[in-house]
Amino acid sequence: MKNVALILASGTGSRCGLGYPKQFAEIKGKPLLMHTISKFQNNTNIDDIVVVTNSEYVDKVKELLLTYPASKVVNVLAGGETRKDSSYNGINSIGYDECNVLIHDGVRPLITDEIINNCIKELETKSAVCVAIDSTDTIYVTAEDGEIVDVPKRALLKRAQTPQCFKLSLIKKAHELANNDKNCIVTDDCGLIMQYGLAKVYTTKGDESNIKITFPEDFDFAEKHL
Repeated sequence: MKNVALILASGTGSRCGLGYPKQFAEIKGKPLLMHTISKFQNNTNIDDIVVVTNSEYVDKVKELLLTYPASKVVNVLAGGETRKDSSYNGINSIGYDECNVLIHDGVRPLITDEIINNCIKELETKSAVCVAIDSTDTIYVTAEDGEIVDVPKRALLKRAQTPQCFKLSLIKKAHELANNDKNCIVTDDCGLIMQYGLAKVYTTKGDESNIKITFPEDFDFAEKHL
């Protein structure tokens, strides 16, 4: 079974205040996205990499791949208006009848071989898996006015990370159903599987360091850990 990493890098990075997409910000002299691609390039279990980015940055990513070669990258293509649209574009570009697909945020450069390998191992017996970590904080459910209305049991709560991992045929079916459902508001790939009851979705162990670079201080954290 082939293993394909689908890296989503269509974000605008507005919360970082850079004035350009954060996936192109440099950490240790190398664009953030290229660090992420390198993690999958160097993993022996990954066969192909597909990169989805904003339409105006497709050529930029291709140029970066000349400077930072990654032989496993088989396609760089334009995303859509939403994460779901970008994921759909990437999934449809995969040429295999069946494979394992690991959908990962382009701005999570601290993913480890252990996480990647665990995801692939889980897909030997499961069809849908999401990387997640335990919640160390108590979580409140609040009303719109801020009133606490519920305190869920912390032991049952997880914080989702990526990759989100699927059999190609399963995630394709989920997106096809969503595209024909005018009332679908789910944008998360695991959420689509659950929305249509296509399969059970399981969690696999992530890592506290596998953060999504979102705020300026996250760059300092990433620089220390890369």
